[in-house]
Amino acid sequence: MDAGGDGTVTVLARGEGLAAWRQIADGVAADIEAGRLGAGAQLPTEAALAARFGVNRHTVRRALAALAERGLVRATQGRGTFVETPRLAYPIGRRTRFSEIVSKAGREAWGDLIGTETVQADPATAEALEIAPGASILALQTVHRADGTPLSTARTCLPLPRFAGFDRAYATLGSLTRAFAEYGIADYTRRSTRIHARPAAADEAARLDLAPGRVLIVLTSVNVDAAGVPIQATRSLFAADRVELVVEG
Repeated sequence: MDAGGDGTVTVLARGEGLAAWRQIADGVAADIEAGRLGAGAQLPTEAALAARFGVNRHTVRRALAALAERGLVRATQGRGTFVETPRLAYPIGRRTRFSEIVSKAGREAWGDLIGTETVQADPATAEALEIAPGASILALQTVHRADGTPLSTARTCLPLPRFAGFDRAYATLGSLTRAFAEYGIADYTRRSTRIHARPAAADEAARLDLAPGRVLIVLTSVNVDAAGVPIQATRSLFAADRVELVVEG
């Protein structure tokens, strides 16, 4: 079953006990697995698929939702539905750099700042940053992309007043590493990383273009400067369908 956009009509089996939406989903999945729909390819619109299979758009929408739940496609608001790309190998070690990892894989890296606030450090964040509980910190909410595909969303906390204005530097440069360089930090290392997994909440799924309930890999990490002083405490949520964590020795 070719789900391309050449205008031909695909006749579905009727009266055989297999719902139309399931036949469409299985057909598109077969095209993806056979390579007829390559990684990153855009699927035809709902209207075009409905015309192709002789069904209504609700049936097509249910088929696409089933494919998203299987991690085969992702729906991007205002752009359409795309075949998921292969998982990106993401090393976790002393020098974990999102931009470097993505660039080495031949993909374009960028981070979007979607929110910022100055808050008081809770006890866990204060301990991670080695500051007093209740001290002021800058919290950034970000989304990190590879070739436009969101791989992770994160909440990054930085101590104040050392990093006052860091949000503006990040918004301009799209990279934590480049923003840290603006503050005289040429290099930094990972002190600790904790990893677990859980289902995505609705707002998290929306930020990552995921079907609700898809699995997230949660990384809680602390980075330090050359003097061993904590500069960053981050909780990152990775789309498990899009990355493969590689823990380095």
